[in-house]
Amino acid sequence: MRILLVEDDTILGAAVRDHIAGDGHSADWVGRLDLAAEHLDAAPYDLILLDLMLPDGRGIPFLRALRRRGDVTPVIILTALDQISDRIEGLNAGADDYLTKPFDLAELSARLAAVARRYSGNPNPLVDLGELQFDLAARTVLRAGRRVDLTAREWALFEAFVQRPGQVISKAQLEDRLYAFGSEVESNTIEVHVSRLRKKLGAGVVETVRGVGYRLGDGR
Repeated sequence: MRILLVEDDTILGAAVRDHIAGDGHSADWVGRLDLAAEHLDAAPYDLILLDLMLPDGRGIPFLRALRRRGDVTPVIILTALDQISDRIEGLNAGADDYLTKPFDLAELSARLAAVARRYSGNPNPLVDLGELQFDLAARTVLRAGRRVDLTAREWALFEAFVQRPGQVISKAQLEDRLYAFGSEVESNTIEVHVSRLRKKLGAGVVETVRGVGYRLGDGR
């Protein structure tokens, strides 16, 4: 996923950014709402992590403005405000989840994955594809009953296809999901990751649509 992190605490922000990047996601981090708005205007995001108390304003009005203009990007609130009334306000403003500080980074990973699955139309983390069985929550895959290890990037790439079954995803869209602003991406990076997925999971796991991009295959 391509994730926008809006957090002004430099220590927490760096920890969250590095953690979600370690999970294979693309993470762009800003510390102000005006910068968040600029990023959202410049690129599509799969999810927003939003603090509520920023130097240039509160996150709730920012979230309400996003929803009023029809932006349906999933939002998880990260905040030290832990009163029930704060949670209700955040959820009623259009948040998909609400996580209070301090929080465990592993729990954040689980919540990110759960929200992503809900928006893909299938909240079930278990996926069967030919001889392959995936548990997206546990990040495990069995091929003919034997475990196969995937890197964080390979998982992120596979999840991109699972979240859009039947849809063709362009190389540029895949690069956006895997890499943050400013990252140097070699021209054949996506091809290399796709090739590794096919070697580990079978040639039919990802189909190439010539001149357009890639889509999830039938696993055979």
